[in-house]
Amino acid sequence: MMTLALAATWNPLDWPLTHGPIAYAVLAAGWGALLMLAVARGRRWGLRLLPCAVVLAVALTLLIDVAVDDWWQPFPEGLPDEVTVWIGTAVLGLSLAGFRLRRLPWWPGRALVALAAGLAVLMASSQVNRLFDQYPTARVLLAPWISDTGTLDTTQADRTLAAPPGKALADVWTPPADLPVKGTIAGVRIPGPRSAFRTRPGFVYLPPAYQATPRPLLPVLVLLPGQPGAPEDWINSGGLQDMMDGFAAAHRGLAPIVVVADPTGSPWVNQLCMDSRLAKAQTYLAHDVPAWVRDTLQTATGRQSWAVAGLSFGGTCSLQLALNAPEVYGSFINISGQQEPTLGSHGKSVKEAFGGDEAAFEAVDPMHVMARKKFPDTAGIFVVGANDQEFRPQQEKVYAAAVRADVSVQLQIKPGWHDWTVFRAAISDNLQWLAKRTGLIG
Repeated sequence: MMTLALAATWNPLDWPLTHGPIAYAVLAAGWGALLMLAVARGRRWGLRLLPCAVVLAVALTLLIDVAVDDWWQPFPEGLPDEVTVWIGTAVLGLSLAGFRLRRLPWWPGRALVALAAGLAVLMASSQVNRLFDQYPTARVLLAPWISDTGTLDTTQADRTLAAPPGKALADVWTPPADLPVKGTIAGVRIPGPRSAFRTRPGFVYLPPAYQATPRPLLPVLVLLPGQPGAPEDWINSGGLQDMMDGFAAAHRGLAPIVVVADPTGSPWVNQLCMDSRLAKAQTYLAHDVPAWVRDTLQTATGRQSWAVAGLSFGGTCSLQLALNAPEVYGSFINISGQQEPTLGSHGKSVKEAFGGDEAAFEAVDPMHVMARKKFPDTAGIFVVGANDQEFRPQQEKVYAAAVRADVSVQLQIKPGWHDWTVFRAAISDNLQWLAKRTGLIG
């Protein structure tokens, strides 16, 4: 183990990008590049061109902010102020470079200015990455090109092992001597025959115990990404396999089967996780996905053995599914979710999804559902970052509504913001709870 740790330390792909020397070197180089771009000789530069470059950068940044948040609205919430500031910093670098290039007739100077502009953009990108912790290492950043998933094991074992009444699966499980050390990750296409929902490829994690004979009938966790986002976010940024393999190593190869499903079909599309004019997203996640799992894999059955979890949009979606399809999902983990499903505003959501029919929206909106019904047989965990000023108040309000609806819930405040340090911890820190809740361990 020590040798592997040292090897990872010396591999540049595993050097941290969000803290330590690389992050600070990029920050210093970026500010230095901006300073170099801003300082030049001549009264014309100082009195005319430099102010024009700054005004242009501010105007373009404001235009980008308005275009994204007010016109396009690809995200259910607006751009965070910190992100807007760093976009403005990158635009400023490009604007300064544009004005400087006009004054440089020879190529070495132009190459230096272009390099400085690139460093400014790199710095801004690095700072946004540090904010979300999306790519903690180069290995994660390059994962779509350097990583490869395996093929899903769809073989049906002749013998299976189920937990007897009153006991956990771990109580009757004996791992074979040749049990693999690690589980497997496979990319899959999960069709939507009933929903006609078009999605991107998903992923399935099978723990080591799934490869044993007799095959234990393991519980299932359906895991959802955010929006914008994609299922592979949980594989790459979320470190899903290492997380689950670590749990399996501590529990004799046992861990939940994890199905990472696509709830939107595109990073820029928000289907609200509902059956509406937009799509039959709930039917896909509450019927088509479970049906595909049952037909393809050998797993535990029943709502107590099935859980759903997700981050941000996916967190809101996990609560929606637990409340609107309680016969399917008995447990949920809502990570940094919203107060209500939204396309940017309540009015826009109701209009586009239900043609302005408030009653149709309220029939499936979590806050309204919990005001009408009680859910004493459902359990869940709400997780949010301590510094998440936008989503923490929303999570606290929804948590209070869940308590009033008799849902067995916890509220966990994690160090961090709306970022992957919170998202990863929300799953890894609650695997023990999830395993007990779904009957895997006692």
